[in-house]
Amino acid sequence: MKKLLIASTALVATAGMASADITISGHAAAGIYSGLGNADAVTVAVDEVAAVPGNAGTAAVAVSAETFSGDGIYSNAGVDFTMTGATDNGISFSAAVNIDAGTEVDTGDFELDGADGGTAGLGSVSMTGSFGTLTFDDAGIDNLYNDAYTAADVSYSTTVGAVSLTVAHDTSGAADANSMSAGYSASGMGFTLLASDGSAGTSASVAVSYALNDSVSVTGKTDQVAGAESVQTITASTTLNGVSVALSSANNSTWDVDLGYTAGGFALTYGVDETDGWTATATSALGGGATFAAGVDSNDSMYAGVSFAF
Repeated sequence: MKKLLIASTALVATAGMASADITISGHAAAGIYSGLGNADAVTVAVDEVAAVPGNAGTAAVAVSAETFSGDGIYSNAGVDFTMTGATDNGISFSAAVNIDAGTEVDTGDFELDGADGGTAGLGSVSMTGSFGTLTFDDAGIDNLYNDAYTAADVSYSTTVGAVSLTVAHDTSGAADANSMSAGYSASGMGFTLLASDGSAGTSASVAVSYALNDSVSVTGKTDQVAGAESVQTITASTTLNGVSVALSSANNSTWDVDLGYTAGGFALTYGVDETDGWTATATSALGGGATFAAGVDSNDSMYAGVSFAF
């Protein structure tokens, strides 16, 4: 019974379609954490209005502030069902269902995501053919320009020659309901365009990258958020003998330095920015689908634990 629950399984059927497959996989994680950022910032009252000229008194101003967790232990587990098939006329389709339970942490952002609902969730349903790929996922498709914007419900992607195109739409009628991306690459150069509408107008970014050789690349990007000044960023990165270095600088006085080292199944990263905020992480493959990961940052946040893939 245990093997049925944790092992990948494929079921093959032929009932009015060319083929159908169901794949079952599982994942789990457990560890400790301290001082992680809470996933949702809270609104707090701050008495700062008195300094405003002409203000008769002091009033509370509502501002968004980051809050941090205490010490704790996290553990979670989940099962993912991926279903794929193809019609007799060559249109392939897929759908996903997942069941997750427990307390989750976001190691990439040093955030405590909190308790999962423990219920089954329907993921995306997609169809692919000569026409491209059509994907449906209610509020589950990231905005193509900025994943902090409203998530989309449906997307369409296709390729026209050497150009890849994707558009996404949210049916809720939000101001940033539509977004798009376009990409093109040739002779070591890559071009990317991202855009999204919004209440203040259209936000867009254009990036051009060039691979100088197998280990060195340079990227230039301009980003125009609607209603704000455009920001230009230059990034250079190199990787040699397991050591990676990435440097970026923008015209708004921001910069980042990221260092990395990998050897076998072991990896170290360190990053710092213009605010002197830094992060350091370490991961190690333990074999058998298990991975150890730990991290600390300048906010005195930390996590350490093991994840498993079944």
